[in-house]
Amino acid sequence: QVQVVESGGGLVQPGGSLRLSCAASGSISSIRTMGWYRRAPRKQRDMVAQITTTSSADYADSVKDRFTISRDNAKNTVYLQMNSLKPEDTAVYYCFQDIRSTGSSSYTTYWGQGTQVTVSS
Repeated sequence: QVQVVESGGGLVQPGGSLRLSCAASGSISSIRTMGWYRRAPRKQRDMVAQITTTSSADYADSVKDRFTISRDNAKNTVYLQMNSLKPEDTAVYYCFQDIRSTGSSSYTTYWGQGTQVTVSS
């Protein structure tokens, strides 16, 4: 059994910062790509950032230079540091991790439950 649990969302004023965390637990053999998506009200889910095993990162154009993704492989955790937040960043943020379970030969994408980020004055 593998679980992925997010934390760190909340309400923040424009220009403020938040840090999201996403930790995987259970029978884990290895983890490849980790990342974050978000779904704003009345919009489709979009990729925000993702990071490979070698810490190569990709970002959506809308968050470049404001958000930073990082990972701690020893803790099976991915982070999203969000700075200079804007009202248009308001969304439910979902993390994902591509995990190979113990005894498995393939990777499965596991998703977190989602955490609400609201940017408002």
